[in-house]
Amino acid sequence: MAMPTRTFGPTGRQVPVIGQGTWNLSQASAAQDVEALRRGIDLGLTHIDTAEMYGTERTVGEAIKGRRKEVFLVSKVLPSNASRNGTIQACERSLKALQTDHLDCYLLHWRGSTPLAETFAAFEDLRLAGSILSWGVSNFDVDDLDEALHLAGPGVIACNQVLYHAGERAIEHAVMPWCEKHGVAVVAYSPFGSGSFPRSGTPGRQALNEVALVHGVTPRQVALAFVTRSPNVFTIPKAAAAAHVEDNAAAANLQLGPADVARLERAFPKGPKPRSLPMI
Repeated sequence: MAMPTRTFGPTGRQVPVIGQGTWNLSQASAAQDVEALRRGIDLGLTHIDTAEMYGTERTVGEAIKGRRKEVFLVSKVLPSNASRNGTIQACERSLKALQTDHLDCYLLHWRGSTPLAETFAAFEDLRLAGSILSWGVSNFDVDDLDEALHLAGPGVIACNQVLYHAGERAIEHAVMPWCEKHGVAVVAYSPFGSGSFPRSGTPGRQALNEVALVHGVTPRQVALAFVTRSPNVFTIPKAAAAAHVEDNAAAANLQLGPADVARLERAFPKGPKPRSLPMI
């Protein structure tokens, strides 16, 4: 079955609903990581996310060698490098490590002390040079997004990459509606909770198991379908083994019904709006 795609914000690009994250990727060996990433590409998980901070750009570069045209490739600049010149230099290092001449999207990893106008000017320099095709942000709350939109104008910010999983639904209060209103894609990172996936015997796991049983799928596939139930959301689960990649890919065609969603929302309440946006 074909991998479902969605329009990635204002880029007009069709990007798979489920991609591949690489934060804390290496579990055994670089060779296994490369094998897992390549298996994901085979299965249509062609949105591959990395960052200069992760130390995985060289691994990703090896995985996409000979297949660059198939991949929607994303990396990120650290706030400490996000001056105008620093951003350009960081991007050049990333391109070298990834063995490519361009990124499909380049993100500011989180907001730091450098004025956004300076970073965004560098992004535009890189875009005009063809080094990046689009740019976006990560870990931005609504106030940050408002400022970014004021500086960039409409139809420029490709995405906001944020923490989002069944047990952490804070972005549903304001960030997700803002992004939907302004045509900015939401990319959910750590969709399994980064080590906090509900354990057996907990109410949350029971709900995931019940929905999984109805559909004949795994609880993790249900978790991914729950995160991507809104049409503006993409997700980038990490998988360091081919079997996990295959499990993730199979979730892309899982359609949860209203009763499924209601069951999961009861088990994983949204909670009150936090004072600041959660991130890890």
